[in-house]
Amino acid sequence: MDNQLAQPKVLAQRLIWVAVALALLVIGIALGIHFSRVSDPYVLKVLSLAGDRDRGHAIFQINCAGCHGLRADGNVGPSLHHVPKRKSKVRLIEQVISGKTPPMPKFQPSTQEMADLLSYLEQL
Repeated sequence: MDNQLAQPKVLAQRLIWVAVALALLVIGIALGIHFSRVSDPYVLKVLSLAGDRDRGHAIFQINCAGCHGLRADGNVGPSLHHVPKRKSKVRLIEQVISGKTPPMPKFQPSTQEMADLLSYLEQL
C-alpha cells in the first residue's frame, strides 16, 4: 500500500522538475535572444546617440509617411502613435532595418538618422 502512494508523489515530483527545466530553458533562450539583439554594434551605437526630433520628423516624412501617414496615424502601415509603449527601442530599430514585416521595406539609416527617427517616434 505504501508503494502505491509513493508512486504518484514520485511522478508529481518528476513532472515538477520537468516543468522547472522547461521554464529555465525558455527563459535562457529569451535572454539569449535579448542579449544578442542588444549586443549588435549598430543597435549599441544608435542607443548611445542623442536623437534630434526635428531631423527625425524630416526622415519620417521622406521615408515613412507614404505608408504610415503624414501624421503617423496610419495608412497602408499602422499608426505609430504611442509605438514606444508597445515596442522597445531595440525592437523599433529591428523593425525599421530588418525588412521582416512586409510590405515594410528594409531601411538602413545611419546610426544618427536612426537615433533621430527614434526621438521623433517617442514624441508621437
